[in-house]
Amino acid sequence: MNWLDSIVRKKERLVVGLMSGTSMDGVDAALVRIKGSGMETEVELIEFLCMPYSPAIVKRLGEIESSGTIRDVCELNFLIGNAFAKAALEVIKKAGLSVKEVDLIGSHGQTVYHNPPSYGKGIPSTLQIGEPDVIAECTGITTVADFRTRDVAAGGEGAPLVSYVDYILFREPGAVRIAQNIGGIANATVITERVEDVLAFDTGPGNALMDGLLILATGGRERYDREGKIASKGKVNKGLLKKLLKHPYFFKPLPKSTGKEVFGMQKAGQLYKMVKSGRVLLEDMMRTLLEFTVESIALSYEQFVFSRWRVKEVVLSGGGARNLFLLERLRKRLSPLELSLSDNYGIPVEAKEAVAFAVLANELVSGNAANIPSATGAKRRVFLGKISVGVGAGNL
Repeated sequence: MNWLDSIVRKKERLVVGLMSGTSMDGVDAALVRIKGSGMETEVELIEFLCMPYSPAIVKRLGEIESSGTIRDVCELNFLIGNAFAKAALEVIKKAGLSVKEVDLIGSHGQTVYHNPPSYGKGIPSTLQIGEPDVIAECTGITTVADFRTRDVAAGGEGAPLVSYVDYILFREPGAVRIAQNIGGIANATVITERVEDVLAFDTGPGNALMDGLLILATGGRERYDREGKIASKGKVNKGLLKKLLKHPYFFKPLPKSTGKEVFGMQKAGQLYKMVKSGRVLLEDMMRTLLEFTVESIALSYEQFVFSRWRVKEVVLSGGGARNLFLLERLRKRLSPLELSLSDNYGIPVEAKEAVAFAVLANELVSGNAANIPSATGAKRRVFLGKISVGVGAGNL
């Protein structure tokens, strides 16, 4: 284990965090300087980029849920591993550094299936692809990946895992904040003074339904509603919104998590049929889905948070935080609560999740358990991630 000792002995490390979410359109790569570990962790973002998947990978990922085979999953595991490796190498190059200067990669991978205990059906399980051995082989850098499975094995939801990092980044003595990420799925971390009291859960859909609908409506020419311009021209279909908010997920107790299996392309396809048939205008459906995201966030706070804590601030991150109309509607819905962006804390909204998995990789090699049982429902604190040794490690 001398190769690991050489990493652990360092007082600061350069770590690349890699993330691809439920949008399944590319890889976010963040190069981070990390000092210390645990509650003493200090994080500095050096460079960030988003590398789109090739059209072939996007197509195969889109097909995997409905018609994918075991062979497809196996091949995509390696193809996406290569895509993640390229993103890591590119962000290192963009920062003007060499791979020999980077100590670790933390890769979330690409979720293709998530069936947490709260679903109450089948065997609790989760699967992220993007083979870490491929990443380690292509980059030469020791890679930590497969973070979610251990929490699920310990009885947890396997999500949200970023709650541990949210606590490190945004905690303040005597204050309670909510870190709200709006990716494909939206998730919240209630950052309390004590880590033992932290709550985290998926609030419901983020951008996934809006993006999915627009992809279907434009034949893939447009993949998201830039700044919410289409939605801003529409009117809310109140009857449809009311129906959407009756989904059983919103009435489940904590802990809970969700994914594209519930609020993904299949659901977007059902909604698109209403647009295609002329029953609902595209801009009205987009506005209704935007309000669906806003309402599901606000109602989850009212259900699980506001009765227990006085919240000082909501810190927003994720691609949805760049949707200006979504922000406008969320600010109005949560008024007078203060909303800010993670940019204000030195982490661009697009980069936070990738930064989080860099931190989680650092926690594993530092010997620290990094799940929060009060957030995920796991029976105990566990170590997150598995290690693929880099080509340049130790005496190899």
